[in-house]
Amino acid sequence: MTHIAIERNRRKQMNEYLAVLRSLMPDSYIQRGDQASIVGGAIEFVKELEQLLQSLEAQKRLIHHHHHQQQQEQQQEGSQNTSTIDNNNSFSLRPFSQFFTSPQYSWCQLPGGDGEFPSEKQTTIAEIEVTLSESHANLRILSRRRPKQLFKLVSAFHSLHLTILHLNVTTLDPLVLYSFSAKVEEGCNLTSVDDIAGAVHHMLQVIEEEDTHSL
Repeated sequence: MTHIAIERNRRKQMNEYLAVLRSLMPDSYIQRGDQASIVGGAIEFVKELEQLLQSLEAQKRLIHHHHHQQQQEQQQEGSQNTSTIDNNNSFSLRPFSQFFTSPQYSWCQLPGGDGEFPSEKQTTIAEIEVTLSESHANLRILSRRRPKQLFKLVSAFHSLHLTILHLNVTTLDPLVLYSFSAKVEEGCNLTSVDDIAGAVHHMLQVIEEEDTHSL
């Protein structure tokens, strides 16, 4: 009887949570009222919010970058003091850093020529973070934009038996942030986050080399 009561309370609590979750989403994200539809809609809604957050972050960075350039021009004209410029230089030099918690590959983003963006000559060519839950992998990749880079990444994912379920792309020239949700299919030889991160890093190296040779 105790077990039955515990299970009844668990189901009641689950239904209450699902009702709250449904109330937080627009109706367009819920096709049916069953649990799977609600959870699936919540996943899509969270992904859309993530995309919005990334876009707003990019806009914020661009606004700051333009403001910083204006201040430098004003300083050159003698109308801006040095202390204000120094404060601007202390602004974070790592765009989208809040989206990375424990990356397998960390892009040591030292100030580039303009004081804002990373230099081309780094020991790693991208910020890469992979999390794995059973057969589902989430990946975040921050790198420089390359011609046909996304197409090549998607093709490489397919060849590795990683099926892309969801994709977000946010650009902040000359950088691009990719957020992938992928399913690890049968036949995939990548069994850990380090394996997947290493494969992605190798993909980006190949893309960069092809881009260099094409110049």
